[in-house]
This record gives sequence, structure tokens and C-alpha cells, in this order.
Amino acid sequence: MAEKNKRGFHTVEEPDMEEYERKLREHRVKVVRRTIILIVTVLAVSAGLWVFMALRHYENFDVGSSVDRADTEATKFADFGGNILKYSNDGAFYTDTANELIWNQTYEMTDPQIDICEDYLTIYDKKGTMIYIMTKEGILGGIETTMPIQQVRVASQGTVAVLMKKDASGYLAMYDKTGAKLTEGEIHGAKKGYPVAIALSSDAVRLAVAMLDINDGSIKSTIAFYNFGTAGESEIDHVVGAQTFPDTVIPEIVYLADDRLAAFSDTGVILFEGSQKSKQSGTIPFEKEVKSIFYNDNYIGCVISNEDEAVTHHISVYDLDGKSVLEKDFTMEYTGVEFLANNEICITNENACDIYTIHGIYKFHHEFEQTLYKIISESGALNYTLILEDTTEKIRLK
Repeated sequence: MAEKNKRGFHTVEEPDMEEYERKLREHRVKVVRRTIILIVTVLAVSAGLWVFMALRHYENFDVGSSVDRADTEATKFADFGGNILKYSNDGAFYTDTANELIWNQTYEMTDPQIDICEDYLTIYDKKGTMIYIMTKEGILGGIETTMPIQQVRVASQGTVAVLMKKDASGYLAMYDKTGAKLTEGEIHGAKKGYPVAIALSSDAVRLAVAMLDINDGSIKSTIAFYNFGTAGESEIDHVVGAQTFPDTVIPEIVYLADDRLAAFSDTGVILFEGSQKSKQSGTIPFEKEVKSIFYNDNYIGCVISNEDEAVTHHISVYDLDGKSVLEKDFTMEYTGVEFLANNEICITNENACDIYTIHGIYKFHHEFEQTLYKIISESGALNYTLILEDTTEKIRLK
């Protein structure tokens, strides 16, 4: 008990500090425990929602906006810089997703083809002589060649490589983004192989040429590698290497990333790597006949036919090292297959589409009343633009 002193004040006993600190620790533990439980609960709900959204299959959508269009039957569509490129034999139109015109370019081409690298686009007349160099703002330059064009490739700063042919010879020309010629010359292999395809790196430093040789009674292909940087300065014609593949036809080659080249042959995909001198880094063999090949800067995909009538097609997807990342069967009869900008796989025919994630989740299927031309992925996991026969629709899956 506290005792009263002579002046009327009470003396107070000193507090038990150990008991005070114990209670303080218990309180802190309770606060930490509650905080941890709250964080774990929020993370669990978020993870559950993410898994639900990632695994969910959609077959319908809400239309956010719809605009009418009037295009010719021969019009082709491409995604360029987040907007829509429409091109045909008599011209090209570049519009936003609301169909508002950004620019247009008239021309007359028998077989218009395009090549896109980042902010640059080329439109050229295959077997013709005309090339246009474009950006999202409009035309930069035009090129009229003196020989029929076989293939055109553009780099990220607008440099253009053109493969041409005349009689039994192949010619290569390089132009800057305004259409001014940088160099031109005849291309042939050591044994006069005929050039069939070219690939240009995004920085325009590396160029590859695939050549076919049937002169000695057997078929073989050779890929020659050019370097217009420091690695090729001391080499004849800037050639820094070549590799020959017996009994192989290589009709297409492409730089998927700056130092990664893929060569598509009749027996598989041959992979190369190297920032200065390319060397073979792997292969993706085709065990069955391939119906379609598609690729982007991250993956290579192919479609083969299954013998099982109930599951008619099979997709295989590989990374740039040739490692398998996806094996998937599907049944829809298709006319096109491609990677969307978000790495999803989009399979289409005239009236339907299937979309799979890169992890093999069957995300979306829908059958349309109008003819479907193209699907463009937008920001957000559920947003897309549909280019249909008469309308362009911005949709959100539901």
C-alpha cells in the first residue's frame, strides 16, 4: 500500500518494467500477426483471381465501339504501330482503330507485299519495280528498281535491302530511308548458287542471303552472312561467313532478334546466333509435314496434321534456343495462324477464331456472323480489336 507522507502526498510504487515490456511485446506480436494474416489473405485472393482469369475460357464479348467500313474484297490488313494498315493492288490506307484516316498512298501493283520493322514499313510490288518507305506519319521515300523485285526487308531506322532478279542472276541493293541508293551488286555463291531469300537485322548491320544450288545434279542450300559494321570492314564484299546444307531447300530466312536468325527449310528450322559472325546454335526438326509456320521476336510455331480424325491439328511452339514451350492439339479448320502482339496464338478461318495463351490455355473461341479478317490484341488481357467484313469493333471478353 502506498503510504501518506507528512505533507499529504502519497508515495507510488515503481512499475514492474518486466511486466510492462512483456505486455508490449505481446501487443506487437498481435499487430504483426494480424498484418501478416491480412497480407496473406490479400495475396491469396489476388492469386486466386489471377489463376481464375488466366485459366478462364471465354466465348462472348462486349462491344465497346463499332465503326462501319467499306473495303474491296482484295484488301489485306496488318497491325502497324497499334493502328490498322489496309492495302490492296491500288493503294494503302493507314487508319486508327476508329477508322479515322491517318494517311493514304495510291499506287498500282500486281502483287503488293509488306515488311515491317518497328516504326518503318515498306510496301513493294513483288516481281514489279516499285517500293514505298513509310512511317506512322506517312511516306518517306519511293524507290523504282531497274530489275524485278523478289523480296524487300526494312530495318528499324529505315534502311531497305532489296533482292532482285534478272535472267539467271540475282542482285542486291541497299537504300536509305529516303530511297537514296547506298550500294548495289550481283549476288552469287561459290558455285553460282541462286539467291532465293534475304534477311536484314533490325540495326541494318547484318544481312543474310539464302542461295539454292542445283547445278551438280543435287540440291543444296547455302546461307551467306554479311556484316556492314566493323566485323566486315576487312572482308571481301563484307562477307563474314557461309554455311552449306546438303539435300536442303531454304526458301525463307528471318532475323527474329538482333543476333538471332532462323532459316526455314523443308526439313526443319535452323537457328543461328552471333552479333558479329553468325554460327549455328540449334535446330528444330520437322518429324511430319508442316502445314503452317509462324513466328515473332520471341517464339517460333508450326502446325502439323494429326492422324487422329477427332483432333486434326497440332501446334508446336519453341523459343529462340529451339526449346519446346508448348504442344497443343486443336480441331478447328483454319486459314491463318499467327502470334498476336501479346504472344498469344490466334487461329482463324473466315468466320471463327481460337485464341490460346503461350502456356496453352484455351482462352477464347467465337463464331462470327460476318467474315473475320484480323484480330489485334490491345492493352489489357481482355481487350481486342476485330476487323470484320463491314465493321471494326473494339471488344472486351466476358
